[in-house]
Amino acid sequence: MPTMNITVINGPNLQLLGLREPTIYGSTTLEEIQKHLQDVADSLNVNISFFQSNHEGEIVDKIGSCLSDGTNGIVINPAAYTHTSIAIHDALKAVLLPAVEVHISNISSRESFRNLSMTAPACLGIIAGLGVDGYEWALRAIVKHLKQNRK
Repeated sequence: MPTMNITVINGPNLQLLGLREPTIYGSTTLEEIQKHLQDVADSLNVNISFFQSNHEGEIVDKIGSCLSDGTNGIVINPAAYTHTSIAIHDALKAVLLPAVEVHISNISSRESFRNLSMTAPACLGIIAGLGVDGYEWALRAIVKHLKQNRK
């Protein structure tokens, strides 16, 4: 029986994966990413839930709800809010849950405004530029971290 709960949070426009700028983001849809992550979670014997919103406040609310819904760790792709959201940064810091930030593209090699992540300092680490596979590595990293730090 799974004893670990991971919440995967996706930010604005990620519901358009598969259609949106495929030369940058590829042709895999968000639903396909979620199905793959569910398979990986099953193999790791952990529970996983998914959330996507285009609204900053809804993402902040979701992070806050992780305090009471049994979430042990967070995988987050804040998308465009990566570069602007002190609110998401503060929410991640407030819940005191380990989080890994993931990006499909290498944000450091894109437009200069994408080079700074406001949210990464509130996370254990960041995985960027590995395409949709980054989600799997983020999930595996958070699960490994949680197993190594169980009390």
